[in-house]
Amino acid sequence: MPPFVTLTNVKAEIHNSPFTESINWQINQGEIWSVTGPNGSGKSLLADIICGRFLIIRGSIGYHFFNFESDKPGNKIKTIRFDSVFSLADYRNSYYQLRFNNPDDDVAPFVSSLFTQSWKGNCELAGILKLLDIEKLADRRLVELSSGELRRFLIARILFDEPAMLIFDNPFIGLDVESRQNLDEIFPHIAASGIQMLFLVPEGSKMPGCTTHVLEMKNCELTSANTVGAFLNQQTANNQTTHVSVDWCRLPLLPDISYDIAVKMEKITIAYGGRNVCRNLDWTVKKGEKWALLGPNGSGKSTLLSYIYADNPRSYAEGLTLFGSRRGSGESIWEIKQRIGFTSSEMHLYYRKKTSCLEVVESGLFDSVGLYRTTHGEERQIAAYIMECLLIGSIKNRIFSEVSSGEQKMVLFARALVKNPELLILDEPYNQLDNLNKTLCEGFLNAFCAQAGKTLIFVTHWKDEIPACADKYLNL
Repeated sequence: MPPFVTLTNVKAEIHNSPFTESINWQINQGEIWSVTGPNGSGKSLLADIICGRFLIIRGSIGYHFFNFESDKPGNKIKTIRFDSVFSLADYRNSYYQLRFNNPDDDVAPFVSSLFTQSWKGNCELAGILKLLDIEKLADRRLVELSSGELRRFLIARILFDEPAMLIFDNPFIGLDVESRQNLDEIFPHIAASGIQMLFLVPEGSKMPGCTTHVLEMKNCELTSANTVGAFLNQQTANNQTTHVSVDWCRLPLLPDISYDIAVKMEKITIAYGGRNVCRNLDWTVKKGEKWALLGPNGSGKSTLLSYIYADNPRSYAEGLTLFGSRRGSGESIWEIKQRIGFTSSEMHLYYRKKTSCLEVVESGLFDSVGLYRTTHGEERQIAAYIMECLLIGSIKNRIFSEVSSGEQKMVLFARALVKNPELLILDEPYNQLDNLNKTLCEGFLNAFCAQAGKTLIFVTHWKDEIPACADKYLNL
């Protein structure tokens, strides 16, 4: 097949470039490549180079599918990643709890307002839109969409730009089993419409089924390029385990209170976007229990967690008891948050300022999404210690928004554990992590749960990610 994009001895102008070797790679028309490699291996940077986001100072990139003289690569090549929503809404004026309040159009537009063209289009596009089931989302606000709904919407919105190539960064992140299957079935239809596709995934198990070729990367080098069959034949089972040693005494000591019930919900209604998705829910989490919270996209898991973490104003009106006290009996939001470590699949979207990775971890000591105070030496030492335990100390001074998505996930995992909380709530903590970092986090989580009285609520769409210590399940 004729070439689609050719990279010949490419060297891009990237500040403190991690690429030590020139890049040579060719994608032929009709080939569907997955680029795989550990967190920080350079997958996203490689995609940015192809998209023309960096000046090429040596070598050349041949774009064989359009006239480079009259157009720009970025107009023809579109990337869909979790933070692609920034191109559609202004999150700089937003805040993490916005989705649980009453947003206005400036920071939370309706889905229908973001389509500037007719929804009908040509037959191929209309067929893909039908598969994406977009029309059901028209009267919803962007911040109210679940992970699966947001992914479908982003794909539909970018298809209207008539791209020649789509690059999907972690295409299945945050999606339940059914949504992953549906999206995996949609990809061949997009390819059949003539759009070239490229996927960036942390490991082979996250590759879409339509993949025909695999490029492996490590330490910002292209290590091998194979057909998908040859790649799968070379894979070996990874049974690596990691023992994590943590001196919990080095972390803050919370004020002691006596309670037997960490969370108790009585006749709870889960609602968002003007819709009730669950009524009369009863759930009791005793101190020291380890729970897995499961359910498809849109079933209300994030909203349920927002009641516990005091992010949702409706929690005052619900039958909710936290740490032995009835919600609304005089406790402050910060007294609740003080005892909880928390991370979610979307929290990284709200660290948009020039915040260092160390400052993000430090913000977990104050339960804020962002760091709004000057910290002292002891607090910085605690945050740095947790990062060293998780083997991410080398990025502590780097800007959070400039590290890879997997590294961001590791930083937020450290943030959730930095104060050794009594209740740990992890909402899809392993998304975007490679096998090594996932194993490292599992070891750290096991060490946390081995302490007396620690309570865990763990949310995931991948059953193999449920920690061994979780022996109770709630399925919404």
